[in-house]
Order: sequence, then structure tokens, then C-alpha cells
Amino acid sequence: MSLRVGYFPHNNSLFVLRHLGILERALPDVEWVDLRELPAPPDVDVKTALPSEHSDWLFTDGGYDVIGTGFTPPLTALANNRDIVYLGISGPRVENGRLVATAASGITSAADLRGKRVGIAHGSWQTTLLLLALDRVGLGWNDIEPVDVDVRGGGNALLSGDLDAWVGTYPGLRDVEAATELVTLVDTASLFSHPSLWFTRRDLVDDNPDAVSAVLSALAEADAWIIANPREAAKFFVDDANAHGLPADLDAWEAALRGRPFGINPVTEEFLDEQQAAADLLFANGLLPKTVDVRSAALPWLGAAV
Repeated sequence: MSLRVGYFPHNNSLFVLRHLGILERALPDVEWVDLRELPAPPDVDVKTALPSEHSDWLFTDGGYDVIGTGFTPPLTALANNRDIVYLGISGPRVENGRLVATAASGITSAADLRGKRVGIAHGSWQTTLLLLALDRVGLGWNDIEPVDVDVRGGGNALLSGDLDAWVGTYPGLRDVEAATELVTLVDTASLFSHPSLWFTRRDLVDDNPDAVSAVLSALAEADAWIIANPREAAKFFVDDANAHGLPADLDAWEAALRGRPFGINPVTEEFLDEQQAAADLLFANGLLPKTVDVRSAALPWLGAAV
């Protein structure tokens, strides 16, 4: 059986695993699917919905069987009736990014964002971070103007004044820090643990648990390699960016990787509590079509396997 693994640079672990050949030792027929080459999903209204591309691709013949993402996509999948299962989570990535504004804007807290344009990579962990930040000061999604931007484009838009605030992520955030003085409106650590996570379809777990175990083992080995070889790992990202015509700095990528927690861990009750609270808040703000039970996607034996 061929196992299709979706990857892209934003999930550092799977992206490096794609380059190391570790998984192929256990699964010679593994197929790597570059998510950037899949058809673009239909546009969604950033005010009223979350994009569902991760769950859609997970359940199509042209998509993939296993994926690693940030905090929000599995919630979108569950709310769109996708029968997914969590495979594991990373440690907290609270240093990975934060909600910022320029010092010149006069914006000093999330409470100042009413009616403001805030840039996020909509559908990623950034949507959850922004909504949690707003909720903490008594604001909701309809109180701001969310703008869907990519990581680098968001930084440029903040500098040009096209955005009033932005959820920035390293290494792209480093360029903006070098260009102007920033104010941190909300850090990540005070809101949620922000792990990477991996998930798949329940039928794959039921029908091919050995393949699932092989993926978990390979991820653990690749993450150990990243920890031991951060500069060599950073070069994979720089080379990929250059191949796509984008600038990338090796030192910045190495620093970003050194600051992130690697290693795959079992899904915890604390993580599930965070997921459930986020899902409830997303639904209450009109971004999910239905309420979800995140614990339906957690299998105890997978925790033991991790």
C-alpha cells in the first residue's frame, strides 16, 4: 500500500523528514505530496468561515493520508464531518510568533483593535491566536477587519500601513523587527500552548496501524536529527525558498529552528482542553459550521505508541 504524506515548509518536522529518506526505510512506497502543488481551494469569506482545504485533501484521491499542521486545521476538519484522528503533538511553540503592531501606529493592546485591519494566515494557528486575544479583552471576530495574508506578505503590509496589526511568525517576523520598532500586543504563551500536530483519517489507523506507527517513529528520528543538525536542517528551507524565487536567510532559519521544540509527544488532556475551548470559541464567532467534540479524535493506543 502506498502511503501519501502531505508536507510543506510550515510543518518543519515533515518537511525535513521528506528530505532525509527515513520513512522510506519502513515504507518503500511512501508518496510525498507537496501541499503547495495541490489545487487552490475555493475562497472563503474570512469574516464567516475557515478554509477547509486540509480536511478536503485528506479525504480525496488526489490528496494525502497523513498531514502535520498547526492548531486550527483539525478543528475545521471535525466541523466539516471529517473522521480524523490525532497522531501526536509537539511541545509548546510559544516563541514561534505573536500579535504585533508598529510602535508608530499608537496601538498598544488587543483592546485597541476594534475596527482595525489585522493580518493572519487564515485557517492556521494564527486565527485561533487572534480570536483568543480578542476574546480576552471582550472583543469578537466581527469587531475587527481580518485580512488573510501569507507570512512574508503580512510583514510587508504591516510596514506599508496596509495592516494595523499582524500575527507574525519567525523567521519572517525577524525581517520586520529589523525594519521598525514593534509593539507586542499579545504573546502566544499567555493564550495557548501552540503545538504542531499531526493527524490522519480514522480508517487508515484502523486498517494500517503499522504504517501509522512507522510515521510516528520516522518523525521522532527526523526531529532528533534536526536538534542535532539545526544548520543543515535550515539549509533545506533556504534551498526550497530560493527554488521558489523567494529570499531566505540561513542564519534566520537556523535561529528559528533552534527556538522550536522538536519531538512528537502523546496527545494530552491539557491539549484537548485547549482544542475544545478554541473550537467552542470559533463556533460562537461564526467561523465553524457546527460544534465539535475534539475527544472523539483521540485514541488512547496511539498515545501509548508515541
